[in-house]
Amino acid sequence: MSHHHAAGVSRRTVAKAAVAAGVTGLLGARTATARAATRIGPRTLDVSVASPALGRSAPVRLILPSGFDSQTGRTYPVLYLLHGAHDDYTSWTRETDIEAFTEGRNLIVAMPDAGPTGIPSAWRSGPDYETFQLTEVPALLAREYRASGVRAVAGVSTGGYGAMAHAARHPGVFAAAASYSGILDTTAPGVPPLVDAIVARENLAPRSLWGSPLLNLLTWRDFNPRARAEGLRGTPLYVSSGSGVFGGTGDWLPEALESALWLSAHAFTDTLALLRVPVTTHYYSGGGHSWAYWKGEFSASWPMLAGALGVPE
Repeated sequence: MSHHHAAGVSRRTVAKAAVAAGVTGLLGARTATARAATRIGPRTLDVSVASPALGRSAPVRLILPSGFDSQTGRTYPVLYLLHGAHDDYTSWTRETDIEAFTEGRNLIVAMPDAGPTGIPSAWRSGPDYETFQLTEVPALLAREYRASGVRAVAGVSTGGYGAMAHAARHPGVFAAAASYSGILDTTAPGVPPLVDAIVARENLAPRSLWGSPLLNLLTWRDFNPRARAEGLRGTPLYVSSGSGVFGGTGDWLPEALESALWLSAHAFTDTLALLRVPVTTHYYSGGGHSWAYWKGEFSASWPMLAGALGVPE
C-alpha cells in the first residue's frame, strides 16, 4: 500500500512539475519575445528575430499601423523595404519620412536586415538572407503582428536587387515590386567586379556570395533577376535608375555604381519587354546612387505599391 501511495505521489508530483515547467516555458517565451522588441517611436519598434537561416539573431524594424492596438481583430498588408550596400535596416527611417508618410494608411512596414553588403541572397558560404526575409520574418509578422498574406517589396541599390530577385525567384509571393537603382542584371559587363567590390569592402571573401562568375555561372544566373524575369509575369513592377556621373564626391562607389548599373537596368527591362512582362520605368540622366534620388522614386512608385497592398494612396 505504501508503495502504491508513493507511486501516486510521484505521479502527482511529476504532473505538478510538468505544469509548472509548462507555465514557466510559456512565461519565459513571452518574456523573451517582449524583451526582444524595442520601442523606437509611437509606432516604430525594432524586433530581434532568432534566425536559423542566419545562425544568429537579426533585427527587423517595424512601423505598425496607427490603430494596431485598438483594432485587435484586424490583419494588415505588409510593405517590405530593403536597404542598400554598407547600410542597415534603420536606413529607411533615417533617410525618409516613411513613418509620417504611412500614418493612417493601415499597413505594416517591415525593414529587415540584409547584412553589411545589403545583398539579401542565399550566400554560398554563410548566411541565407533570402530565407530570413521571405520565410522567417513573415512568419514572425503573421504570428505576432497580425500580418495578412498580402505583401509588396521595394528596395534601394542592393535592396533593389533583392526586391526583384525575391519577386522573380518566388512568383506570386509579392503583389508588387519596385527597384530604385538596383543591380538587376548581375552578369552584365562590369557588374560582377562591382558585386565583388561591394563584398570585398566589408572584408568578406568575394567568392562567398555566389562563387566565381565564370566557374559558378549557373549559381550567378539562378540569383540574377534578369535571368529569372519570367517569374515576374503578373506582378506590377517599377524600375528606376540614373545614368550617373563619375567622380564628384570623393567616394567612387556612388557615381560609379549608378553609371555601371544603367546598362544592367536596361538589360533587365529590355528582357521584360521581350517577354511582354509590363514594367513602369523611370530612367533619368545624371543622378547619384543616393537617397536624394531614391526618395522621389519611392513617391513615384507609391500608387502602384498602394494599389497592390489595397491601402489608400
